[in-house]
Amino acid sequence: MPDQKTIDAYSTRLDDYLRIPLPAEQIESRQAFADAVGAGGYVLDLGAGPGSDSAFFMRRGLRVRALDATAEFVRNARENGVDAHLGSFDDVTETAEYDGVYASFSLLHAPRADFPRHLKSIHQALKPEGVLFLGMKLGTGEHRDELDRYYTYYSQPEIETALAKAGFRIDRVTTGMGKGLAGSYDGFILVMAHA
Repeated sequence: MPDQKTIDAYSTRLDDYLRIPLPAEQIESRQAFADAVGAGGYVLDLGAGPGSDSAFFMRRGLRVRALDATAEFVRNARENGVDAHLGSFDDVTETAEYDGVYASFSLLHAPRADFPRHLKSIHQALKPEGVLFLGMKLGTGEHRDELDRYYTYYSQPEIETALAKAGFRIDRVTTGMGKGLAGSYDGFILVMAHA
């Protein structure tokens, strides 16, 4: 079940969210994901936010299904031509459906206990050799930020171990620092892997 306080924080900040510049590492990784999937590939943008990344992938010839738990984000994405649906991580129930799953700073809102289960569902939803992009914040523990959003933080070894246990093979890892919606600078990790 999505965390209501997190959804409320996003619901009231759509315009602010759309103005956040992406770090260079994320721009490069997003393009690398699109290239790895290839034109005509079918991708799930999991925790798609207002659909900016989905629209980027569509412009590069990918077919996109977007899923987010915030109704205002889904509405914005649909208004911009994205096949967006209201739903949670638990709604990923497909088998061998997608050529890629793009989970950009979304799974960090899931409780730590649910993370392995969500990774397994993503692995199942991917076609053999399908591509996963995973963006997460680095750190320890679980807590709420200044906007009352729920976060779970991981170290790089924890993420790599969780992905391996879910059946993924890691292709590349990028780390960096970026400024988010709350205005704080946080370390992040971007992982490209395949099923």
